[in-house]
Amino acid sequence: MSTQLPEGIETFLAEAGWAGAAIDPLPGDASFRRYFRIVRGEANAMLMHAPPPQEDPQPFLRAARWLDANGLRAPAVLAERAADGWVLLEDFGDVRMREYLDAWPQDEDAVYRSAIDALVRLGQLPAGPFTAYGMSEYLREVRLFTEWFCPARGLQVDGAGWTRAWEEVLAPLLPGQRPGVTVLRDYHAENIMLLGGLDNQGLLDFQDALTGHPAYDLVSLLQDARRDVAPDLEARMFDYYCEQAQPKGDFFADYARLGAQRNAKIVGIFVRLWKRDGKPRYLDYIPRVWALLERDLAHPALAPVAAWFDANIPAELRDPAQRLGGSFAA
Repeated sequence: MSTQLPEGIETFLAEAGWAGAAIDPLPGDASFRRYFRIVRGEANAMLMHAPPPQEDPQPFLRAARWLDANGLRAPAVLAERAADGWVLLEDFGDVRMREYLDAWPQDEDAVYRSAIDALVRLGQLPAGPFTAYGMSEYLREVRLFTEWFCPARGLQVDGAGWTRAWEEVLAPLLPGQRPGVTVLRDYHAENIMLLGGLDNQGLLDFQDALTGHPAYDLVSLLQDARRDVAPDLEARMFDYYCEQAQPKGDFFADYARLGAQRNAKIVGIFVRLWKRDGKPRYLDYIPRVWALLERDLAHPALAPVAAWFDANIPAELRDPAQRLGGSFAA
Protein backbone atom coordinates (compact mmCIF):
# COMPACT_ATOMS: atom_id res chain seq x y z
CA MET A 1 0.00 0.00 0.00
CA SER A 2 1.37 3.41 -0.95
CA THR A 3 1.63 5.83 1.96
CA GLN A 4 2.33 8.84 -0.25
CA LEU A 5 -0.55 11.30 -0.08
CA PRO A 6 -2.12 12.41 -3.37
CA GLU A 7 -1.40 15.92 -4.52
CA GLY A 8 -4.13 18.34 -3.49
CA ILE A 9 -5.47 16.36 -0.53
CA GLU A 10 -4.75 19.01 2.09
CA THR A 11 -6.17 21.80 -0.09
CA PHE A 12 -9.42 19.89 -0.55
CA LEU A 13 -9.71 19.14 3.16
CA ALA A 14 -9.15 22.79 4.02
CA GLU A 15 -11.89 23.81 1.58
CA ALA A 16 -14.19 21.21 3.17
CA GLY A 17 -13.56 22.61 6.66
CA TRP A 18 -11.13 19.92 7.80
CA ALA A 19 -7.86 21.85 7.73
CA GLY A 20 -5.17 20.36 9.94
CA ALA A 21 -6.92 17.00 10.32
CA ALA A 22 -4.88 13.81 10.62
CA ILE A 23 -4.86 11.73 7.41
CA ASP A 24 -4.61 7.93 7.76
CA PRO A 25 -4.31 5.95 4.47
CA LEU A 26 -6.39 2.76 4.39
CA PRO A 27 -5.79 -0.45 2.42
CA GLY A 28 -6.98 -0.22 -1.17
CA ASP A 29 -9.32 -2.38 -3.21
CA ALA A 30 -9.24 -3.74 -6.75
CA SER A 31 -9.64 -0.29 -8.35
CA PHE A 32 -7.64 2.90 -8.66
CA ARG A 33 -9.61 4.44 -5.78
CA ARG A 34 -7.85 5.20 -2.51
CA TYR A 35 -9.38 5.82 0.92
CA PHE A 36 -8.22 7.82 3.92
CA ARG A 37 -9.61 8.16 7.42
CA ILE A 38 -9.71 11.82 8.42
CA VAL A 39 -9.57 12.63 12.15
CA ARG A 40 -9.81 15.99 13.88
CA GLY A 41 -10.37 15.85 17.60
CA GLU A 42 -13.44 13.74 18.25
CA ALA A 43 -14.71 14.05 14.68
CA ASN A 44 -13.84 11.70 11.83
CA ALA A 45 -14.76 11.20 8.20
CA MET A 46 -13.77 9.05 5.24
CA LEU A 47 -12.07 10.56 2.19
CA MET A 48 -12.30 8.82 -1.16
CA HIS A 49 -9.91 9.75 -3.95
CA ALA A 50 -11.17 8.50 -7.31
CA PRO A 51 -8.69 10.16 -9.65
CA PRO A 52 -9.56 10.90 -13.25
CA PRO A 53 -9.15 9.66 -15.91
CA GLN A 54 -9.09 6.15 -14.37
CA GLU A 55 -12.03 6.86 -12.05
CA ASP A 56 -15.11 9.09 -12.03
CA PRO A 57 -16.83 9.72 -8.67
CA GLN A 58 -20.05 10.98 -10.25
CA PRO A 59 -21.69 7.52 -10.47
CA PHE A 60 -20.88 6.95 -6.79
CA LEU A 61 -22.40 10.31 -5.83
CA ARG A 62 -25.53 9.67 -7.89
CA ALA A 63 -26.04 6.22 -6.39
CA ALA A 64 -25.29 7.36 -2.81
CA ARG A 65 -27.83 10.15 -3.00
CA TRP A 66 -30.46 7.90 -4.56
CA LEU A 67 -29.97 5.23 -1.88
CA ASP A 68 -30.18 7.75 0.95
CA ALA A 69 -33.27 9.35 -0.56
CA ASN A 70 -34.94 5.94 -0.63
CA GLY A 71 -34.19 4.85 2.93
CA LEU A 72 -31.11 2.71 2.31
CA ARG A 73 -28.00 3.49 4.30
CA ALA A 74 -25.24 4.86 2.11
CA PRO A 75 -22.61 7.14 3.68
CA ALA A 76 -23.65 10.78 3.70
CA VAL A 77 -21.70 13.03 1.32
CA LEU A 78 -20.05 15.76 3.41
CA ALA A 79 -18.16 17.53 0.62
CA GLU A 80 -17.04 16.78 -2.91
CA ARG A 81 -15.01 18.10 -5.81
CA ALA A 82 -15.83 15.42 -8.32
CA ALA A 83 -13.84 16.94 -11.18
CA ASP A 84 -10.65 16.23 -9.22
CA GLY A 85 -11.85 12.91 -7.77
CA TRP A 86 -12.37 14.04 -4.16
CA VAL A 87 -15.36 12.93 -2.05
CA LEU A 88 -15.57 13.37 1.74
CA LEU A 89 -17.97 10.91 3.33
CA GLU A 90 -19.51 9.88 6.59
CA ASP A 91 -17.26 7.34 8.31
CA PHE A 92 -19.06 4.03 8.83
CA GLY A 93 -16.30 2.74 11.13
CA ASP A 94 -14.39 -0.53 10.92
CA VAL A 95 -16.95 -3.26 11.57
CA ARG A 96 -17.46 -5.00 8.26
CA MET A 97 -19.89 -7.88 7.99
CA ARG A 98 -17.07 -10.25 7.06
CA GLU A 99 -14.86 -9.64 10.09
CA TYR A 100 -17.83 -9.51 12.44
CA LEU A 101 -18.98 -12.95 11.31
CA ASP A 102 -15.45 -14.32 11.53
CA ALA A 103 -15.56 -13.38 15.22
CA TRP A 104 -19.24 -14.15 15.88
CA PRO A 105 -20.30 -16.95 13.49
CA GLN A 106 -23.33 -17.73 15.64
CA ASP A 107 -24.90 -14.52 14.29
CA GLU A 108 -24.68 -15.56 10.64
CA ASP A 109 -28.38 -16.10 10.06
CA ALA A 110 -29.41 -12.83 11.67
CA VAL A 111 -26.79 -10.77 9.82
CA TYR A 112 -27.55 -12.35 6.45
CA ARG A 113 -31.29 -11.93 6.96
CA SER A 114 -30.75 -8.21 7.55
CA ALA A 115 -28.64 -7.97 4.42
CA ILE A 116 -31.40 -9.71 2.46
CA ASP A 117 -34.02 -7.40 3.96
CA ALA A 118 -32.17 -4.52 2.25
CA LEU A 119 -32.41 -6.35 -1.08
CA VAL A 120 -36.12 -6.90 -0.55
CA ARG A 121 -36.55 -3.15 0.06
CA LEU A 122 -34.57 -2.41 -3.10
CA GLY A 123 -36.84 -4.70 -5.05
CA GLN A 124 -39.93 -2.87 -3.80
CA LEU A 125 -38.68 0.48 -5.09
CA PRO A 126 -38.94 1.77 -8.64
CA ALA A 127 -35.56 1.29 -10.26
CA GLY A 128 -33.13 4.16 -9.82
CA PRO A 129 -31.72 6.45 -12.53
CA PHE A 130 -29.25 3.86 -13.75
CA THR A 131 -28.41 2.22 -17.07
CA ALA A 132 -30.11 -1.09 -17.87
CA TYR A 133 -28.13 -4.30 -17.35
CA GLY A 134 -28.78 -5.74 -20.80
CA MET A 135 -27.45 -8.60 -22.89
CA SER A 136 -24.54 -6.56 -24.25
CA GLU A 137 -23.24 -5.86 -20.75
CA TYR A 138 -23.67 -9.46 -19.62
CA LEU A 139 -21.72 -10.65 -22.66
CA ARG A 140 -19.00 -8.03 -22.26
CA GLU A 141 -18.49 -9.27 -18.70
CA VAL A 142 -18.36 -12.99 -19.44
CA ARG A 143 -15.84 -12.37 -22.23
CA LEU A 144 -13.40 -11.38 -19.49
CA PHE A 145 -13.10 -15.11 -18.85
CA THR A 146 -11.97 -15.95 -22.38
CA GLU A 147 -9.92 -12.75 -22.68
CA TRP A 148 -7.90 -13.21 -19.50
CA PHE A 149 -8.25 -16.63 -17.87
CA CYS A 150 -7.90 -18.73 -21.01
CA PRO A 151 -4.74 -17.04 -22.35
CA ALA A 152 -3.19 -17.18 -18.88
CA ARG A 153 -3.74 -20.94 -19.01
CA GLY A 154 -2.37 -21.20 -22.53
CA LEU A 155 -5.76 -22.26 -23.92
CA GLN A 156 -7.05 -21.71 -27.44
CA VAL A 157 -10.83 -21.75 -27.06
CA ASP A 158 -13.98 -21.24 -29.13
CA GLY A 159 -14.75 -17.59 -28.37
CA ALA A 160 -17.69 -17.38 -30.76
CA GLY A 161 -19.20 -20.51 -29.22
CA TRP A 162 -18.76 -18.98 -25.76
CA THR A 163 -20.81 -15.96 -26.79
CA ARG A 164 -23.50 -18.07 -28.45
CA ALA A 165 -23.83 -20.30 -25.39
CA TRP A 166 -24.30 -17.31 -23.10
CA GLU A 167 -26.83 -15.69 -25.42
CA GLU A 168 -28.87 -18.89 -25.27
CA VAL A 169 -28.58 -19.15 -21.48
CA LEU A 170 -29.33 -15.50 -20.69
CA ALA A 171 -32.16 -14.82 -23.15
CA PRO A 172 -34.85 -16.39 -20.89
CA LEU A 173 -33.65 -14.24 -17.99
CA LEU A 174 -34.17 -10.85 -19.62
CA PRO A 175 -37.99 -10.71 -19.29
CA GLY A 176 -37.55 -11.19 -15.52
CA GLN A 177 -35.69 -7.90 -15.22
CA ARG A 178 -38.38 -5.69 -16.70
CA PRO A 179 -38.98 -3.08 -15.42
CA GLY A 180 -36.02 -4.14 -13.27
CA VAL A 181 -34.67 -3.25 -9.86
CA THR A 182 -31.60 -1.32 -8.75
CA VAL A 183 -28.67 -3.73 -8.75
CA LEU A 184 -25.66 -2.66 -6.64
CA ARG A 185 -23.46 -5.30 -8.36
CA ASP A 186 -20.87 -5.80 -5.61
CA TYR A 187 -23.07 -6.63 -2.66
CA HIS A 188 -21.15 -8.93 -0.32
CA ALA A 189 -19.74 -9.25 3.18
CA GLU A 190 -16.78 -6.92 2.60
CA ASN A 191 -19.03 -4.10 1.36
CA ILE A 192 -21.62 -4.22 4.16
CA MET A 193 -20.84 -2.37 7.38
CA LEU A 194 -22.43 -3.02 10.76
CA LEU A 195 -23.25 0.34 12.32
CA GLY A 196 -24.36 -0.85 15.74
CA GLY A 197 -26.88 -3.66 16.00
CA LEU A 198 -27.07 -6.54 13.57
CA ASP A 199 -29.93 -4.97 11.64
CA ASN A 200 -28.28 -1.56 11.19
CA GLN A 201 -26.17 -2.07 8.09
CA GLY A 202 -24.47 0.43 5.80
CA LEU A 203 -23.65 0.00 2.12
CA LEU A 204 -20.36 0.56 0.30
CA ASP A 205 -19.00 0.19 -3.24
CA PHE A 206 -22.21 0.76 -5.19
CA GLN A 207 -20.88 3.14 -7.84
CA ASP A 208 -21.47 0.58 -10.61
CA ALA A 209 -25.21 0.29 -9.92
CA LEU A 210 -27.42 -0.65 -12.86
CA THR A 211 -31.05 -1.57 -13.38
CA GLY A 212 -31.27 -5.33 -13.64
CA HIS A 213 -32.54 -8.63 -12.26
CA PRO A 214 -33.41 -9.04 -8.55
CA ALA A 215 -31.39 -12.28 -8.36
CA TYR A 216 -28.08 -10.57 -9.17
CA ASP A 217 -27.31 -8.99 -5.80
CA LEU A 218 -28.64 -12.06 -4.01
CA VAL A 219 -26.07 -14.17 -5.89
CA SER A 220 -23.39 -11.60 -5.07
CA LEU A 221 -24.19 -11.93 -1.38
CA LEU A 222 -24.66 -15.70 -1.14
CA GLN A 223 -21.97 -16.79 -3.62
CA ASP A 224 -19.34 -14.51 -2.12
CA ALA A 225 -15.98 -14.54 -3.89
CA ARG A 226 -14.12 -13.61 -0.70
CA ARG A 227 -15.94 -15.42 2.09
CA ASP A 228 -17.10 -19.01 2.41
CA VAL A 229 -20.89 -19.24 2.61
CA ALA A 230 -21.91 -22.77 3.54
CA PRO A 231 -24.36 -24.36 1.08
CA ASP A 232 -26.96 -24.85 3.81
CA LEU A 233 -26.73 -21.16 4.77
CA GLU A 234 -27.03 -20.19 1.11
CA ALA A 235 -30.14 -22.39 0.78
CA ARG A 236 -31.76 -20.97 3.93
CA MET A 237 -31.12 -17.39 2.87
CA PHE A 238 -32.33 -18.05 -0.68
CA ASP A 239 -35.56 -19.41 0.78
CA TYR A 240 -35.81 -16.44 3.15
CA TYR A 241 -35.48 -14.02 0.24
CA CYS A 242 -38.16 -15.85 -1.72
CA GLU A 243 -40.52 -15.81 1.27
CA GLN A 244 -40.09 -12.05 1.65
CA ALA A 245 -39.91 -10.95 -1.99
CA GLN A 246 -42.17 -13.50 -3.70
CA PRO A 247 -40.19 -13.39 -6.97
CA LYS A 248 -41.80 -14.38 -10.24
CA GLY A 249 -40.88 -17.09 -12.73
CA ASP A 250 -38.22 -19.75 -12.25
CA PHE A 251 -36.20 -17.64 -9.88
CA PHE A 252 -33.78 -20.40 -8.94
CA ALA A 253 -32.88 -20.92 -12.61
CA ASP A 254 -32.24 -17.19 -12.96
CA TYR A 255 -30.16 -17.28 -9.77
CA ALA A 256 -28.01 -20.06 -11.28
CA ARG A 257 -27.71 -18.20 -14.60
CA LEU A 258 -26.51 -15.04 -12.88
CA GLY A 259 -24.30 -16.98 -10.49
CA ALA A 260 -22.47 -18.59 -13.40
CA GLN A 261 -22.29 -15.30 -15.29
CA ARG A 262 -20.93 -13.43 -12.31
CA ASN A 263 -18.47 -16.12 -11.27
CA ALA A 264 -17.07 -16.50 -14.80
CA LYS A 265 -16.63 -12.73 -14.93
CA ILE A 266 -14.89 -12.68 -11.55
CA VAL A 267 -12.40 -15.35 -12.58
CA GLY A 268 -11.49 -13.17 -15.55
CA ILE A 269 -11.26 -10.02 -13.44
CA PHE A 270 -9.03 -11.65 -10.84
CA VAL A 271 -6.64 -12.88 -13.52
CA ARG A 272 -6.65 -9.40 -15.08
CA LEU A 273 -5.81 -7.86 -11.71
CA TRP A 274 -2.76 -10.12 -11.61
CA LYS A 275 -1.64 -9.83 -15.23
CA ARG A 276 -2.43 -6.19 -15.94
CA ASP A 277 -2.42 -4.51 -12.52
CA GLY A 278 0.24 -6.47 -10.65
CA LYS A 279 -2.11 -7.70 -7.90
CA PRO A 280 -1.49 -11.47 -7.65
CA ARG A 281 -3.26 -11.82 -4.28
CA TYR A 282 -6.59 -12.05 -6.10
CA LEU A 283 -5.55 -15.40 -7.56
CA ASP A 284 -6.05 -16.89 -4.10
CA TYR A 285 -9.81 -16.32 -4.42
CA ILE A 286 -10.16 -18.17 -7.71
CA PRO A 287 -10.55 -21.72 -6.27
CA ARG A 288 -13.57 -20.57 -4.26
CA VAL A 289 -15.10 -18.78 -7.23
CA TRP A 290 -14.43 -21.71 -9.52
CA ALA A 291 -16.16 -24.12 -7.15
CA LEU A 292 -19.22 -21.84 -7.13
CA LEU A 293 -19.12 -21.65 -10.91
CA GLU A 294 -19.12 -25.44 -11.22
CA ARG A 295 -22.15 -25.65 -8.90
CA ASP A 296 -24.02 -23.16 -11.05
CA LEU A 297 -23.08 -24.99 -14.25
CA ALA A 298 -24.78 -28.12 -12.90
CA HIS A 299 -28.20 -26.45 -13.21
CA PRO A 300 -30.04 -27.50 -16.39
CA ALA A 301 -30.51 -23.85 -17.35
CA LEU A 302 -26.74 -23.64 -17.89
CA ALA A 303 -26.52 -26.65 -20.23
CA PRO A 304 -25.13 -24.73 -23.26
CA VAL A 305 -22.39 -23.10 -21.19
CA ALA A 306 -21.62 -26.35 -19.36
CA ALA A 307 -21.19 -28.07 -22.74
CA TRP A 308 -18.78 -25.32 -23.81
CA PHE A 309 -16.70 -25.92 -20.66
CA ASP A 310 -16.63 -29.66 -21.36
CA ALA A 311 -15.37 -29.01 -24.89
CA ASN A 312 -12.89 -26.21 -24.15
CA ILE A 313 -11.55 -26.41 -20.59
CA PRO A 314 -9.55 -29.56 -19.75
CA ALA A 315 -10.78 -31.44 -16.71
CA GLU A 316 -7.48 -30.99 -14.88
CA LEU A 317 -7.91 -27.21 -15.02
CA ARG A 318 -11.39 -27.40 -13.51
CA ASP A 319 -10.27 -28.69 -10.13
CA PRO A 320 -11.20 -25.96 -7.64
CA ALA A 321 -9.04 -27.54 -4.94
CA GLN A 322 -5.80 -26.54 -6.64
CA ARG A 323 -4.17 -23.17 -6.10
CA LEU A 324 -4.38 -21.74 -9.58
CA GLY A 325 -1.72 -19.04 -9.31
CA GLY A 326 1.29 -21.32 -9.47
CA SER A 327 0.46 -22.83 -12.86
CA PHE A 328 -0.66 -19.86 -14.94
CA ALA A 329 1.24 -19.14 -18.13
CA ALA A 330 3.80 -16.36 -17.84
